[in-house]
Amino acid sequence: MGSIHITDIEAAINYWRGRKPSPDGITLAAELRALAEVYALMVFHHEDEVADKGFPKKAYEAWQAWYDTTPDTPCIAICSTSQGDAECKGCGRSFDEVQHWPAMSPAEKRATWRRITLQGDAWRFNRYSERAAEGAAERGTERAAERRTDQTTEKSR
Repeated sequence: MGSIHITDIEAAINYWRGRKPSPDGITLAAELRALAEVYALMVFHHEDEVADKGFPKKAYEAWQAWYDTTPDTPCIAICSTSQGDAECKGCGRSFDEVQHWPAMSPAEKRATWRRITLQGDAWRFNRYSERAAEGAAERGTERAAERRTDQTTEKSR
């Protein structure tokens, strides 16, 4: 059994606020109302997690729709658990988490994501991620230059 952290509820609320903004500043979409009810109860009871079992159906469906927009796995294709490490240096998951990931519930996966993000010491959160971001930016700059060249060539024809 997994639990959903309040920060995930907040992220789902913000996701739905962007997708279905209030037409008048007061009215909320059904997904927002469902999530807001859970969020309000969590705040009232000073809870930072709620069990995914027994979660109100409409709120869970709204949360699941947000969840489906998030990356499924923290894997960066550098798995040191295959080399015998108890915890992967690449993504920060334990050997068991890596092995059982496909069978884990969405709430269990989000709990793992939360833990490794808070720890922040896996390669996914340090130099490797910085290099990956730099590489993506460089590829984007190269593509933009190629598009400009293509446009110039087309204009000269």
